[in-house]
Amino acid sequence: MCDLPIQQIWESSYDDFLASGQHLSDVQHKASSAILNCKSGRLGYSVSQCAECGHIEVHNNSCRNRSCPNCQAVKKELWVDKRRAEVIDSPYFHVVFTLPHELNPLLYANQALLYGLFHRCCADTLLELSADKKHLGATPGIIQVLHTWDQELNYHVHMHCIVSGGGITPDHKIRTVKKNFFVRVEALRDKFKGKFLAGLQSFFRDGQLYFSASCEKLRNSYHWAEFRDSLYRKDWCPYIKETFNGFGNAIEYLGRYTHKVAISNSRILSVSEMHVTFSARGRKLGDPRREITLENTEFIRRFLMHVLPKGFQKNRYYGFLNSRMKSKNLRLIFTLQGHQRFRQRYTGLSMAELLKAAWNVDIRVCPACGCAGMRPMGRTYACRC
Repeated sequence: MCDLPIQQIWESSYDDFLASGQHLSDVQHKASSAILNCKSGRLGYSVSQCAECGHIEVHNNSCRNRSCPNCQAVKKELWVDKRRAEVIDSPYFHVVFTLPHELNPLLYANQALLYGLFHRCCADTLLELSADKKHLGATPGIIQVLHTWDQELNYHVHMHCIVSGGGITPDHKIRTVKKNFFVRVEALRDKFKGKFLAGLQSFFRDGQLYFSASCEKLRNSYHWAEFRDSLYRKDWCPYIKETFNGFGNAIEYLGRYTHKVAISNSRILSVSEMHVTFSARGRKLGDPRREITLENTEFIRRFLMHVLPKGFQKNRYYGFLNSRMKSKNLRLIFTLQGHQRFRQRYTGLSMAELLKAAWNVDIRVCPACGCAGMRPMGRTYACRC
């Protein structure tokens, strides 16, 4: 059996999971296939040889699927490195928006549509409040990361946002917040709730929503109005989780979230033929970590809920970091500040150089003779017959 815990679960129980009659989308099937084949040899090999002693090393190829816990470390390091070059001199805020669980059936049935609405409403809320001189009076830089899970892998849709406490004013100057204070949570809550529910109502009116069996009754306009009004009455709870005085710290922090999948191998404590046990944070701050045990098939079901629709971008950029104007905006900011605090460290590095720089792992050192003579010889790929 393989050494990767997540793969052990799929190898033990994926066939049983499929036999249970669970419906999977194409992208969920693809993610499962990737997890089963990752670093197994079925995706091909990379071969290197020592130029000094002739020793040969063979490494199984990874799947590179964005839902695979085995394949995110290098992507995360490269992402963090690119974001470092976008540092400006200001405090930064970690804002979290969470959607009420009453929306879960509707969200899951309309993932691409409603996750996209979620992204837009978070960004519009932050940008409109930031434009007000009571708060910032400028356009900040915003990085948003969508997550759909909690510590027990249940469906819990929320958005992590890193927001700069400084930005560009309409007259092309820089303004920063005072006393490290951003926006009152009540203002975030009310504006965000209004935007999201207005967008949801528009989708209902235009017939764009799909209603699965678990939310079938919402097709009826009377039940829909009752449901919508109950959401307006509910207290939505965005919050500002952290404040950073250095953007470098904020980016390293957000790096934990950007390429995170529902669970990492390090949290999986044990796997048997029928059950998996994994660790989870305590329910309250300061509580000890917990151990959760699930049947393998239930673990697979929960994990696959968090595989995003094909092509959906969970990381998005707004404000002065929006893709269309980012380069121009950053040039202006760095000119006004008089410097660029950080630059990319890994630009142009080979994979061997990146592994050495990021983790001090030197794959050029031969395990047989100890010389730095390992050279790539070639790569094979999976047969697509």
